[in-house]
Amino acid sequence: MKCPFCSHENTRVIDSRPTEDNNSIRRRRACDECGKRFTTYEKIETIPLIIIKKDENRETYDRAKIEGGLLRACHKRPVSAQQITMLVDDVENEIFSREDKEISSQVIGELLMNKLKDLDAVAYVRFASVYREFKDVNTFVDELKKMLE
Repeated sequence: MKCPFCSHENTRVIDSRPTEDNNSIRRRRACDECGKRFTTYEKIETIPLIIIKKDENRETYDRAKIEGGLLRACHKRPVSAQQITMLVDDVENEIFSREDKEISSQVIGELLMNKLKDLDAVAYVRFASVYREFKDVNTFVDELKKMLE
């Protein structure tokens, strides 16, 4: 690592620790030439994930959209924000571990519904009703019957 003060190429790491969000590493360094200290951050470079929507349009993955949908489904339900965050983390781990550059929104929706079913049945039905675009009451009742079996 090059020193930002004297441009000398020999620096050493004095301290290394994860940042508060655990998404990068903070390193304190000292220059062997001028003795000055500075901080660097090391972050994993990720390939952007592309979501293929139902209408075949493509857009970049946006965690906030998933969280928003889950928050609406869990509104006035005994589901904490931490549980929602953990659910989204689980789904993210699954989709990013596939190492695909593109993934269907349907795959993500099914993963979310499977995890939400175990978390809260009412939130699951709410999410499913929007995600699966129930056209009438019979479709809604059919989904409820599947869940009760």
